[in-house]
Amino acid sequence: MRPHPLAALAPAALALLAAGCGGAASPAHTATVGAGHTRLGTVLVDGGGRTLYEFEKDKGPASRCSGACASVWPPLTGKPDAGGGVAAAKLGTTAGGGVTYAGHPLYTYAGDGKPGDVKGQDLDQFGAEWYVLAPSGRVIG
Repeated sequence: MRPHPLAALAPAALALLAAGCGGAASPAHTATVGAGHTRLGTVLVDGGGRTLYEFEKDKGPASRCSGACASVWPPLTGKPDAGGGVAAAKLGTTAGGGVTYAGHPLYTYAGDGKPGDVKGQDLDQFGAEWYVLAPSGRVIG
Protein backbone atom coordinates (compact mmCIF):
# COMPACT_ATOMS: atom_id res chain seq x y z
CA MET A 1 0.00 0.00 0.00
CA ARG A 2 1.40 3.40 -1.03
CA PRO A 3 1.25 6.30 1.46
CA HIS A 4 -1.04 9.18 0.58
CA PRO A 5 0.94 12.02 -1.12
CA LEU A 6 -0.11 14.51 1.59
CA ALA A 7 1.15 12.25 4.38
CA ALA A 8 4.68 13.58 3.80
CA LEU A 9 3.45 17.08 4.66
CA ALA A 10 2.01 16.09 8.06
CA PRO A 11 5.28 16.38 10.05
CA ALA A 12 6.00 19.82 8.56
CA ALA A 13 2.47 20.98 9.31
CA LEU A 14 2.75 19.81 12.91
CA ALA A 15 6.09 21.59 13.30
CA LEU A 16 4.60 24.86 12.04
CA LEU A 17 1.62 24.49 14.34
CA ALA A 18 3.86 23.84 17.35
CA ALA A 19 6.07 26.81 16.50
CA GLY A 20 3.08 29.12 16.24
CA CYS A 21 1.54 28.00 19.53
CA GLY A 22 4.35 26.89 21.77
CA GLY A 23 6.79 29.73 22.23
CA ALA A 24 6.46 32.40 24.86
CA ALA A 25 5.88 35.74 23.21
CA SER A 26 7.81 38.67 24.59
CA PRO A 27 5.44 40.71 26.76
CA ALA A 28 4.50 44.18 25.58
CA HIS A 29 5.99 46.93 27.71
CA THR A 30 3.73 48.86 30.01
CA ALA A 31 2.87 52.47 29.19
CA THR A 32 1.93 54.30 32.36
CA VAL A 33 -0.28 57.38 32.14
CA GLY A 34 -0.52 59.51 35.26
CA ALA A 35 -1.07 63.08 36.37
CA GLY A 36 1.77 65.57 36.82
CA HIS A 37 2.07 69.22 37.72
CA THR A 38 3.28 71.80 35.18
CA ARG A 39 3.03 75.56 34.74
CA LEU A 40 -0.25 74.82 32.88
CA GLY A 41 -1.69 72.96 35.85
CA THR A 42 -2.19 69.23 36.31
CA VAL A 43 -1.73 67.38 33.01
CA LEU A 44 -1.30 63.83 31.74
CA VAL A 45 2.26 62.49 31.90
CA ASP A 46 3.97 59.22 31.04
CA GLY A 47 5.72 56.94 33.52
CA GLY A 48 8.85 59.10 33.37
CA GLY A 49 6.92 62.30 34.10
CA ARG A 50 7.08 63.59 30.52
CA THR A 51 4.09 65.61 29.39
CA LEU A 52 1.61 63.90 27.05
CA TYR A 53 -0.14 65.73 24.22
CA GLU A 54 -3.06 65.25 21.87
CA PHE A 55 -3.05 66.16 18.16
CA GLU A 56 -6.05 68.12 16.90
CA LYS A 57 -5.80 66.38 13.52
CA ASP A 58 -6.62 63.01 15.11
CA LYS A 59 -10.27 62.07 14.80
CA GLY A 60 -11.31 59.53 17.41
CA PRO A 61 -8.75 56.97 18.53
CA ALA A 62 -6.99 56.82 15.13
CA SER A 63 -3.58 58.51 14.95
CA ARG A 64 -2.82 60.79 12.00
CA CYS A 65 0.81 61.28 13.03
CA SER A 66 3.39 59.06 11.35
CA GLY A 67 6.76 59.31 9.62
CA ALA A 68 8.42 62.68 10.25
CA CYS A 69 5.56 63.66 12.55
CA ALA A 70 6.12 60.62 14.80
CA SER A 71 9.85 61.39 15.01
CA VAL A 72 9.07 64.79 16.57
CA TRP A 73 5.91 63.65 18.37
CA PRO A 74 6.55 60.00 19.37
CA PRO A 75 3.31 58.20 20.19
CA LEU A 76 3.02 56.58 23.60
CA THR A 77 2.88 52.85 22.95
CA GLY A 78 2.49 49.73 25.04
CA LYS A 79 -0.01 48.16 27.38
CA PRO A 80 -1.87 51.06 29.06
CA ASP A 81 -1.53 51.30 32.83
CA ALA A 82 -3.19 53.93 35.03
CA GLY A 83 -0.85 55.84 37.28
CA GLY A 84 -1.90 58.18 40.05
CA GLY A 85 -4.57 60.75 39.35
CA VAL A 86 -6.07 59.25 36.18
CA ALA A 87 -9.09 57.06 35.43
CA ALA A 88 -8.15 53.57 34.21
CA ALA A 89 -11.50 53.38 32.39
CA LYS A 90 -10.40 56.24 30.09
CA LEU A 91 -7.34 54.35 28.83
CA GLY A 92 -7.41 52.53 25.51
CA THR A 93 -5.31 51.78 22.45
CA THR A 94 -5.18 52.65 18.77
CA ALA A 95 -5.12 50.01 16.04
CA GLY A 96 -1.35 50.58 15.78
CA GLY A 97 -0.63 49.98 19.47
CA GLY A 98 -0.64 53.58 20.62
CA VAL A 99 -2.17 54.53 23.96
CA THR A 100 -5.30 56.67 24.14
CA TYR A 101 -6.92 58.59 26.98
CA ALA A 102 -10.57 59.61 26.75
CA GLY A 103 -10.35 58.73 23.04
CA HIS A 104 -7.26 60.88 22.34
CA PRO A 105 -4.08 59.20 21.05
CA LEU A 106 -1.20 60.34 23.29
CA TYR A 107 2.22 61.66 22.26
CA THR A 108 5.36 63.00 23.87
CA TYR A 109 7.25 65.93 22.35
CA ALA A 110 10.93 65.71 21.36
CA GLY A 111 11.40 69.35 22.39
CA ASP A 112 10.52 68.63 26.04
CA GLY A 113 13.84 67.99 27.77
CA LYS A 114 12.68 67.07 31.26
CA PRO A 115 9.59 66.16 33.26
CA GLY A 116 7.27 69.13 33.63
CA ASP A 117 8.26 70.76 30.32
CA VAL A 118 5.30 71.79 28.16
CA LYS A 119 7.14 73.27 25.17
CA GLY A 120 4.79 71.52 22.74
CA GLN A 121 1.69 73.30 24.04
CA ASP A 122 -0.17 75.30 21.36
CA LEU A 123 2.33 74.40 18.61
CA ASP A 124 0.93 74.18 15.08
CA GLN A 125 2.92 71.38 13.42
CA PHE A 126 2.14 68.69 10.84
CA GLY A 127 -1.19 70.22 9.94
CA ALA A 128 -2.83 70.95 13.29
CA GLU A 129 -2.31 72.11 16.87
CA TRP A 130 -0.96 70.13 19.83
CA TYR A 131 -2.33 70.46 23.36
CA VAL A 132 -1.87 68.96 26.79
CA LEU A 133 -4.76 67.09 28.41
CA ALA A 134 -6.14 67.36 31.93
CA PRO A 135 -6.80 64.11 33.87
CA SER A 136 -10.49 64.66 33.03
CA GLY A 137 -9.58 64.06 29.38
CA ARG A 138 -10.33 67.65 28.41
CA VAL A 139 -7.91 69.68 26.30
CA ILE A 140 -6.06 72.48 28.06
CA GLY A 141 -5.81 75.11 25.37
